[in-house]
Amino acid sequence: MWGIVPSLLQTKGYIMFKKVNRIEVKNQKKKQKKHKPWIARIFNHKCYVTCLTACYSCQWNTELEKKSRCGPCYCSWRERLFYPFLVIAFCMSMVLLLVWTETENEYNGFDWVVYLITKCWFFWSLLLLSLFGIMVVYSSLLLVLGFLLIWEGCELYLHWCHKILAPYIHLSSITMMVLLSWPVAFYLVHWEQEARFRRKKMIHYGRRGVKRCTRLTKLRAVQVAIGLPFCLILCCLFVVPLGIHSPCLQEKDELGPKPGLFGHRGAPKLGPENTMMSFEKAVENGAFGLESDVYMSCDGVPFLMHDYDLRRTTNIMEIMPNASNVTSNLFYWDFLSTLNAGRWFIQPQLKPFYDMEPLSEADREKARNQKIPKLTDLLELAQKERKFVIFDLNNPAGKNPFRKTIIQQVVRVILDSKIEQHLIYWLPGSNRNYVKSEAPGFQQVGRLYPIEVLTRENISIINVDYKRLFYNGLRDYKAANITINLYLVNEPWLFSLAWCSRIHSVTTDNIHLLRQINHPYYFMTPGYYMFTWLLLDVVSSIFIVAIFCFHWWRESKKRKVFESTRSSADTENISLEKRKSKKRALKNVSVEPPSRVAEIPWTVKPLYPPVAKSVRPAEFQQSPRRKRTSQSQSRKPSNTTDACKGDTRQLIPFKDSDSILTPTWEATRKATL
Repeated sequence: MWGIVPSLLQTKGYIMFKKVNRIEVKNQKKKQKKHKPWIARIFNHKCYVTCLTACYSCQWNTELEKKSRCGPCYCSWRERLFYPFLVIAFCMSMVLLLVWTETENEYNGFDWVVYLITKCWFFWSLLLLSLFGIMVVYSSLLLVLGFLLIWEGCELYLHWCHKILAPYIHLSSITMMVLLSWPVAFYLVHWEQEARFRRKKMIHYGRRGVKRCTRLTKLRAVQVAIGLPFCLILCCLFVVPLGIHSPCLQEKDELGPKPGLFGHRGAPKLGPENTMMSFEKAVENGAFGLESDVYMSCDGVPFLMHDYDLRRTTNIMEIMPNASNVTSNLFYWDFLSTLNAGRWFIQPQLKPFYDMEPLSEADREKARNQKIPKLTDLLELAQKERKFVIFDLNNPAGKNPFRKTIIQQVVRVILDSKIEQHLIYWLPGSNRNYVKSEAPGFQQVGRLYPIEVLTRENISIINVDYKRLFYNGLRDYKAANITINLYLVNEPWLFSLAWCSRIHSVTTDNIHLLRQINHPYYFMTPGYYMFTWLLLDVVSSIFIVAIFCFHWWRESKKRKVFESTRSSADTENISLEKRKSKKRALKNVSVEPPSRVAEIPWTVKPLYPPVAKSVRPAEFQQSPRRKRTSQSQSRKPSNTTDACKGDTRQLIPFKDSDSILTPTWEATRKATL
């Protein structure tokens, strides 16, 4: 029993100690939570890596599990080879300015998304473009981001736009370096001549050697700080084509056919989007197909509309303002058919694109009378013009009676229109087996699924965003013989990239401009690029060497002229120093009057003692003073005597003084005798 008590006490003590430790740990955790910085509370590692990847490659969908398998530098050899050239090629660009310019193709979509949030149409994309122009230097930011991604063990995926523009940026960079060589050569040669001149003076004047040596070291440091980076950048630019891979560098025989053009909502720059006028304009401009968005009304009529509500593209605010924010598939077709769908297009404050051309009077009148079209209207036009049709199918809201049977309803409408089935690009992914059984002639279109999934579902066409495709293996899909349609391609350079990449078709808002392109931009054959590269390297080298030689010759000529004029200048300096020394000697003579100048009578003894010694003392006796009369006492002193009281000047002896003073001595003798 007595043995059990100590054990119980020990156990209780252990439990008490354990509880105390737990309390202390909890208190420490609370303190840590209290003192945890706000940055750590808001951001985490996943957000950090996602932001790095998005800023570096413009790709937000990242997988953190994709870590380095072979150390921190696991990435493709092209990325590793291209990374050093990145800083050089984009050294003078702005990061957000370039990124936002690259996404100029998405300006309209961005403005539309902002409109959905703010309910106010404005060209926010242009506002951001002006703001991004004052941001930090692009290349330095990419350098830091790439380093951090490698440090985190993530693979590098540089934005493909840099690679298509790399050959032209390389050639323009060499030209800029040639122009920059003029001031660089001028200052380097000037500082070299200055350094040589100071070295000679340092040897000649040994006392000031230490001070001049520091100046010489500073000059050499400035030369190295400017000349060495210039030479390194120039050498890298000379060899940068070895790491450039661009789809626009290929032989002419390998260039594929021009991609087909799908009119995105018709031709939205020439007519109101998703109206028959817009689709007719797209057909007039040679569209390969027509793209639209389909909603289902409450009475089972599929109609064309892109927005979730009717506020932007119709006049519902004038007819029924309270229902302007209601989704469009909750209305009946009888009401939808009465709305105007084109009057907004001719209003300057609501135009969807800032670079729209002005409409003719006939087009303005036609746009003013546009209505919301049905899907059957689009199918009739496509059948008449034999154009392909592709559309997004939006599921109805909860109160719509066709929310579960929308696929069956749309398929029935298409089959009833008697359009050829191969003209339909079926994009919706739900109930695909039903669609294949009811309409086997429809061309099944998938998203960016893995190749194995596409093969299993017998899908040979994909409709993907151009940004995602170039990051997820374009070559693999082309090798699997899969037809690719890209959206949304509006810029000529992006269309040229798709052309060089052998893309089958693209969806665009700018159909009237892209149809005029008969040859891809930035296209060069490898032989032509190699010839241009070597020729530019040789010519630039000759120009740079000639510029340096010219500045060296000019500085040498200036130095020779300076040395020739230096001897004459030295003689003049010597004579000038002599004159200055004489003036200093004259200034050092005392200006105080002699001590016996005020003696009466005045004698020359204070001034010339030797002369005074040679004269007998009798010669200097004082003459009797005359008594002053009353008249002289009554007279007032004149102004001239008062003014001359303080004017006591020193008599300076010189050689001719004897001849001048002799009559004065004779007069003194006669006066005393």
